[in-house]
Amino acid sequence: MEIPRVVVTGLGAVTPIGLNIDELWSGLIAGKSGIRLISRFDTTNFPIKIAAEIASDFDPTKYMDPKMIDRTMRAVHLAMPALKEAMSSARLDMNKEKKERVGVVSSTMVETGYLSRGPELLARLGPKRADPLFITKSGPSTLAMQIGMITGANGPNTYVDSLCASGSDAMGAALNFMRLGYADVMIVSGSDASLEPVTIAGMNIIGALSREPDPQKACRPFDLNRSGFVYGEGAAILILESESHAKKRRAKILAEIAGAGHSFDAYSETAPSAETQALAMSMALKVAGVSPDDIDYINAHGTATRLNDTTETKAIKIALGEKAYKVPISSNKSMLGHIISAAGAIETIASIMTINHSLIPPTINYETPDPECDLDYVPNVARKTEVKTCLKNSFGMGGQNCCLVIKKFEG
Repeated sequence: MEIPRVVVTGLGAVTPIGLNIDELWSGLIAGKSGIRLISRFDTTNFPIKIAAEIASDFDPTKYMDPKMIDRTMRAVHLAMPALKEAMSSARLDMNKEKKERVGVVSSTMVETGYLSRGPELLARLGPKRADPLFITKSGPSTLAMQIGMITGANGPNTYVDSLCASGSDAMGAALNFMRLGYADVMIVSGSDASLEPVTIAGMNIIGALSREPDPQKACRPFDLNRSGFVYGEGAAILILESESHAKKRRAKILAEIAGAGHSFDAYSETAPSAETQALAMSMALKVAGVSPDDIDYINAHGTATRLNDTTETKAIKIALGEKAYKVPISSNKSMLGHIISAAGAIETIASIMTINHSLIPPTINYETPDPECDLDYVPNVARKTEVKTCLKNSFGMGGQNCCLVIKKFEG
C-alpha cells in the first residue's frame, strides 16, 4: 500500500492574542503579549495573579446553542469558533464527503471545576437526581465526540492525553491514522481551559509558574532571568487531508505534515531528559526523510522554566549537532503563555504560518543571555527568512515527548 502524503488545508484558532487566525498571526509577528491579570477567579489568596486568558468578551452563544453550552466544558466552547473557521478555510463540505473516511482526534484537559459539579449535585439532591450525562459532559473524549457529532464524521474518533505534548501528539496520531489508510480527512483539535484555581495553586507549589509582577514581561523563554511559565487557555483546529484527496477537490494546501517522533523519558514526573527529547526529534526527522541540515526553523516548546529551556537547548544540540548553532529557534509561549494540551496544536498553526509567510515570530522578553542557553532564539523582533522545513517540539510534564516535521508543500 502506498503511504499517502498528509497535508494541511484548514486552520482555526482562539487564543489570548486573537480569536481567529489573522489576529493570532498579526499578534505573534508584532510581539504582542496576551498575558494579563487573572479575571476568571479571585486571586486574593494566590501568589500567582497572571495568566494568558481569552479576551473577556468571548461569547460562546455566538457559536453554540445554549443547551449545548450547558452540556459541555469551556474547552468545547473555545473550540467551536476555531472549528467553524478551520472548516471554512478548508472549504470542506461534509455533504460532499464520505463521512466514514473523515475522522477526529482531540486533546484537552479535564476541567476540575466542571468535574466537581457532578458530585456536588449528587450530594445536594441525592442519587435519583444525579446528572445522567456526567461522563459524556466531563470526560476527556468530550471534545472529539462533540466535533464528530457536529460534523457528522463517522471515521476514527479518539483523543490523546500526554499533558503538554498533547496538541502535537494529536497531530501525530492523525498522521498515523491517515498513513494506515483509515481516513482521507482528519479534524485535529486541541483545546484547553484548565486555567483554574487548583491548577494554578498546584503549579505554584512546585515552582513552575512565573511570579514576575509585570504581566507583559512575565514569560521570558531562554532568558537568564526567566522564572517559570505562564498558564494559558485557547483552542486550535487543523484540517488534515491526504494529498490526493486535497488535490481532487482542489483545496488550497498550506503545508505538509511530513513526520512525527515520540519518546518517553521514564525518568521523573517533573524533570525533563535531554536524551529522550532528542530521540523524539531524531525520530521525527527520520520519519520525514530529512536531515538536520534540512531544518530551517525550530518552533520550541520553550516554556521559560529553568529546567525546560536548558534541557531543550541541550536536546537540540544532541539531535542536530553543529546545525543547532545555525538554526533560528523561537517560543510562541513568550506571548501566548502555556496552553497545556492545546499548545502543540496552536504552535503547529504558528509554524505553518511561518512557512507560508517566510517570517519567524520572535521570542519576546529576551534581555539577558543564559550561558546554558546559547543558541539563536530570534530575540524580540520577527525575522524575515525562508522556511521550508520546520521542527516543532512539544514535551509533556511527566516525560511524554512528541516532535513534528512540517514542510512547505511542493507538489
